Amino acid sequence: MSELPKTFDPAEIETRWYGHWEEKGLFAPERPGADPWTLVNPPPNVTGSLHIGHALDNTLQDILVRHARLKGKDARWVVGTDHAGIATQMVVERQLNAQQQKRTDFTREEFVAKVWQWKEESGGEITRQLRRLGCSMDWANERFTMDEGFSRAVLKVFVELHKQGLIYRDKRLVNWDPGLGTAISDLEVETREIKGNFWHLRYPLEDGSGFIQVATTRPETMLADMAVAVHPTDERYAALVGKKVRLPITGRLIPIITDEHADPELGSGAVKITPGHDFNDFEVGRRAGIEARDMLNMLDARAQITQTSDGLIPAELLGLDRFEARKLVVARLKDEGFLVPHLDKDGEAHDSEPRTIQTPYGDRSGVVIEPWLTDQWYVDAATLAKPAIEAVRSGATRIVPKSWEKTYFNWMENIQPWCVSRQLWWGHRIPAWFGPIATSDAEISLQLGKKAEHKVFVAETLEEALTQMEEYYGADRSSLYEVEPTFSGIAGAELEKDGYLQVPYWRETDVLDTWFSSALWPFATMGWPDADVKALGRYPNDVLISGFDILFFWDARMMMQGLHFMKEVPFKTLYLHGLVRAADGQKMSKSKGNVVNPLGLIEQYGADALRFFMAAMESQGRDIKMDERRIEGYRNFATKLWNAARFCQSNGIGASATLEPPVAELAVNRWIIAETVATVQALDLALADLRFDEAANAIYQFSWSRFCDWYLELIKPVLQTEGAPATGAGADETRAVAGWVLDQILVLLHPFMPFITEELWSKMGAREHEIIVAQWPMADARALDPEAAKEVDWLIRLVGEIRAARTELNVPPGARLPLHVRDASGETAARLERQSAALARLARVDQAGGEAPEGGSLQIVVDEATFVLPIGGVVDLDAERTRLTKAIGAAEKERDGLAGRLNNPSFVERAKPEAVEKARADHAEKAAEAERLSAALARLG
Repeated sequence: MSELPKTFDPAEIETRWYGHWEEKGLFAPERPGADPWTLVNPPPNVTGSLHIGHALDNTLQDILVRHARLKGKDARWVVGTDHAGIATQMVVERQLNAQQQKRTDFTREEFVAKVWQWKEESGGEITRQLRRLGCSMDWANERFTMDEGFSRAVLKVFVELHKQGLIYRDKRLVNWDPGLGTAISDLEVETREIKGNFWHLRYPLEDGSGFIQVATTRPETMLADMAVAVHPTDERYAALVGKKVRLPITGRLIPIITDEHADPELGSGAVKITPGHDFNDFEVGRRAGIEARDMLNMLDARAQITQTSDGLIPAELLGLDRFEARKLVVARLKDEGFLVPHLDKDGEAHDSEPRTIQTPYGDRSGVVIEPWLTDQWYVDAATLAKPAIEAVRSGATRIVPKSWEKTYFNWMENIQPWCVSRQLWWGHRIPAWFGPIATSDAEISLQLGKKAEHKVFVAETLEEALTQMEEYYGADRSSLYEVEPTFSGIAGAELEKDGYLQVPYWRETDVLDTWFSSALWPFATMGWPDADVKALGRYPNDVLISGFDILFFWDARMMMQGLHFMKEVPFKTLYLHGLVRAADGQKMSKSKGNVVNPLGLIEQYGADALRFFMAAMESQGRDIKMDERRIEGYRNFATKLWNAARFCQSNGIGASATLEPPVAELAVNRWIIAETVATVQALDLALADLRFDEAANAIYQFSWSRFCDWYLELIKPVLQTEGAPATGAGADETRAVAGWVLDQILVLLHPFMPFITEELWSKMGAREHEIIVAQWPMADARALDPEAAKEVDWLIRLVGEIRAARTELNVPPGARLPLHVRDASGETAARLERQSAALARLARVDQAGGEAPEGGSLQIVVDEATFVLPIGGVVDLDAERTRLTKAIGAAEKERDGLAGRLNNPSFVERAKPEAVEKARADHAEKAAEAERLSAALARLG
């Protein structure tokens, strides 16, 4: 046994023990013959740093993996990082910009080499921070979504899906980020409320007989309008359906069509349709029979005005930024009489109507996102979603909380094609090559321009692609030559050279969306396709823990890919946790200045305290409100456990020699053994149901209240005699039991607070192994002892009532009171005799025989007996009655005043919710105080 220092220092302990665990390889699954248990970590961006959401997510995972390890399972927690295409490319480009360089100063290969260099030198900061949190990950097998083995899996999946017709190239609308020059996912779109405008436009009918009025928040898009839609049942426009309007500025003739997208109740009931620049309009256009390749595009990749295929946009607008073009378009519409003025409440005319508009922004670029029509690669998500839907319905994968199932089904059953291509240089380059179309008469047609159609060859390697080209063109390998692609096709290509057929080909420039590669995480990290991961017992994973915000972006896509390629669900349980919010319930954001740095909290309170806070506050289906006072409270909990261990050491209590509970005769020892077993049962049930808060509360209450506050106090008379260590069978038994219970506490608490538990485990005596690989306690119901539990619970209630009464009546803390009892049963009398020493020590009372003397006494009823403690000799009874009466009056006055406010509908409806909630809490507090003081007054008689 090594003596513990007086002061608990988390920082020193945490650094030392994490290094020890990792150096000895204790995180690696090295248990031959044990049942495999696997959990994969949602791979954080290689550019990232630990934020409070990571702290929650990874704490919950670490609790489960440490618990599985203690249960004797061959537990593996797969760790790795995502290459984060957009974020990483931006980091490296910013570095180049600081050196007055830009990406296009380099070849693609040179730039990618610079990204790899950055990754080796600066990437992975977050993995170092995960160590600081205490995450027991399998670092020896750390993965990266761009490493060689993982990349091989990505290529195989893409090629296989393409062969099966589940990946295809199509022209559709995407979220286009003009700042980054790439398509982005919905997750990367941030919707903001901005002050904007609504313009009302008048479109003249072709025959000059009148106008039809539409409204828009983006008047510049009228340059690419292709229809005006009205509702099929709107009788106002029935006679106009099928006719055409002539657009202002461009003069384009467009039809008036019917579609249920037009709402007769909104505005004029007629809507302009720009299928190339609006997601709803795209679907309307397709229903109207407009092919995607024929939809007009009026913007280039930087959101500048470009000429549409019909050439009708005036030259003065070409090349303008979209917002500059908006001003010019509005001015021309006004000058030409096509802008309908808006009248404000005072009757004054304005060009537009002020509106608050939900506007999409790129979360990284900070520019307004454009729905943009472009050629991209898509996954047939609807087909892949069907088995994933059935897997949840059948229970092959359970979603916790179950309430998320409805959301999952709704999204999966209405899933849209998944755009998986990105216009970047960093990432998994799509394994596709293009060549000219071979026409039916064996000639080769080389098409250029944005509408060019090309033959695509998809293969894992260039060699395989060239073999496909040889077969398709009927050409020798030497006649195939590579050309550099341009945005609109290819340049400098020749079909004949020196009288011989020459066939150009070019590589796809796009890379894959990072969500595509991370969807393979549960099996590609295990070595697939080179290893049979199912035979190894590493697939499916046992559980996945994820924020609910990536249910569709990551979790559902892993379900789809896992079922398709492994023919089995990727994880048996999906646990979705909430968000960590600011103390006032607001979402954390840098703009609000309410972001909390978990590393700062770790420095201040220790990783154990932060981890325990996360677990204790994680209630299924609810967000967590940040409360630094509670983190401080859990730091105090760690200190209390530290001091309890020091007390044990000073009283000869050390490490237990057995896994089984020691034999016990004393009621207090039988009681604490039973309480320990009941706590093990509670934790087993809570962790099986992923009730992290219930598990944390169970071990907290047992450790603090039952063990530290009561058991250690109750056994002091057994351990100490007149200030010296006691000897004898009772003392030996108690030391053995106390050491055993403390060991069980340390093991049960280890998944939540790994550092302090490992330190205490090591200091309490000689051990065969570290606590991280110890054995989880058995919940042996035979150790439950109802009789001992009843006796000690009775003692605790009696002591608690006496202490509360003494406090309420201002009895001096050091005063010893005689204790008389009335109406005691034989069982109570026997308990009083057995527990006399404990009562004398804990309640500062001396048992007295006979009737209680006349005069003021406090009286307490516990079960059938009344306990009488005369206090006339230590308390001024009249002054105490006066004090209590006055305090009762004050509490009742405040209680009634608060009740009046709460019964006032005006206050409840108009006050801030937090003010109403505080008033309710204050009212409950004052009502309880008045009741407690009244009871104290009644005790005086």
